[in-house]
Amino acid sequence: MAASAAEIETRILALLAERGARRTIGPTDVARSLAGDHPDQWGPLMQPIRRIAVRLMKEGRVAILRKGRAVDPDDFRGVYRLALPDAGSGAGNTASV
Repeated sequence: MAASAAEIETRILALLAERGARRTIGPTDVARSLAGDHPDQWGPLMQPIRRIAVRLMKEGRVAILRKGRAVDPDDFRGVYRLALPDAGSGAGNTASV
């Protein structure tokens, strides 16, 4: 399933709202909720989800965390989690990273 940018953004924000403050989601949570559990279905969504998460972080709407700390949205690698901006550990404040 090809999800639009708007669908991905809406799903990220909805999943974060469901989880609540100080809880995180992974990009695979978003992908699976949009496309199903088989990797062939959700795998192609991983890069679009990352791009949209970066944009949302730059807008101050989400935090991208790695090992519990906010990352530089223009320079991070590896496994990451998404949280609401006030989710602690400097989330939403890349100046402290």
